[in-house]
Amino acid sequence: MDSRSALTLSIGVLGGIAVAFTAEIITVPIWVGFLAWASFFFVGGGVSGWVRSVSSNLVGVVIASASLYAAHLMGGSLLATAFAVGVGSAVMVQASWVPLLSTTPAVVVGFASTVSTVAGTGNTITVTTISHPGLVAATACVLGASFGILSEYVADLMTKKPVTTETPEGSPA
Repeated sequence: MDSRSALTLSIGVLGGIAVAFTAEIITVPIWVGFLAWASFFFVGGGVSGWVRSVSSNLVGVVIASASLYAAHLMGGSLLATAFAVGVGSAVMVQASWVPLLSTTPAVVVGFASTVSTVAGTGNTITVTTISHPGLVAATACVLGASFGILSEYVADLMTKKPVTTETPEGSPA
């Protein structure tokens, strides 16, 4: 099978499995998982892509959590939130000086995933349970990257050619 068709089939099947998995087993927002899955491919895929994507996404989650908490400490007004998110955005760009985090969009995925988890779940950044938006987003980012590497692996298996045994020229077969 050609690689595009294999990846199409792999992502299609695993995408459906991911929806059911995040709805019934580890309940995290599927949109965060899909963003992290895309982040995995964006940074290059493979084991190193998984490490880079997860690291970048988690740094984004931490920066977003700190920004939202700072906004809360400053009273939570629109101005305070805008200021805190602006500072957090600058920190995300500065994180690119670290080679592992050099792909700023992957850091932004973690940041945006955390903010969208706050909005999507209604849990504030001050929640002190397992439902904390940062923890939920972080879990979804790791799951998304893991589905990414799994989809890549399955697609690779479907594109492998059978091993053929060839005889050297001039040798009897």
